[in-house]
Order: sequence, then structure tokens, then C-alpha cells
Amino acid sequence: MNGCTVLLVDDEVDFVEVLADRLVARNLDVSTATSGEEALAAARNRTFDAIVLDMAMPGMDGLDTLENLLGINPDLQVILLTGRATLEQAAAAIKIGALDLLEKPAELDTLVEKIERAATRRWSLEDKRIEERVSNIMKKKGW
Repeated sequence: MNGCTVLLVDDEVDFVEVLADRLVARNLDVSTATSGEEALAAARNRTFDAIVLDMAMPGMDGLDTLENLLGINPDLQVILLTGRATLEQAAAAIKIGALDLLEKPAELDTLVEKIERAATRRWSLEDKRIEERVSNIMKKKGW
């Protein structure tokens, strides 16, 4: 799925750079952030098809970042990565609205598959909202 826009969020700079390079090699359009605050700023300025978010970060952790990202745009598709999530954290992430949760290091093919599924889901939600707007306009006009 060429051109899919992805935001990678992880406080481990080397990890983000290597993963970004690998995803760019798969024809994905990748942006990076190394903190929850940077991720929020990026999400305010650009729409992403998928966000790959580390669960354990200093300061604003993955769950707080997830909640704030969805506050900016409830249609964002967020995949959490974790090296040591508990069952309670995983359940909390899904309850907040995460699309999926993968353990680090995630298999690249699996991650790309999840990103493509997230993009398809986001596009579907966007199409649905556009159809609703058109329908509302038509109703108001009496067409």
C-alpha cells in the first residue's frame, strides 16, 4: 500500500530511525516523534493513516498519549508497541481505543500488515463521514 502515512513514536531514537528506514523501504511515508508531546504536535499538523506508538515512554506514556491523540482525532488508528505490557495495560489500551498491540521487536511483515489494515480502516471511516455530510446537505436542500 504505497503512500500510506505513518507516525512512529518511541523515545528510543535508534529504534525509531531503524524502523523508519525499514518502513520507508516498503514505500510508506514515515514521520517520527520521540515523545508523546511531539506525537500530539504532529497529529495536530498532519493526518496519519496509522500511528505506531511505544507503550513505555518517560513523561507522557503510551496510554496517556493514546488518549490525547484520540482527543485530537477519534478516527486515528493507533498500534501500540510494547516490550513488557501487562494484561491490564493491554486491556486499558484497547478500551481507550487502540487498534492493536504488538510486542517488541515486532516482525516487520506483521507490523506492515497492521499498518495497512489501520490505513484501510481510517479511509473507510473518512468515507463514511463524507457520505454522512453529503446526505445531510442533500436533506437540507430537499434533494
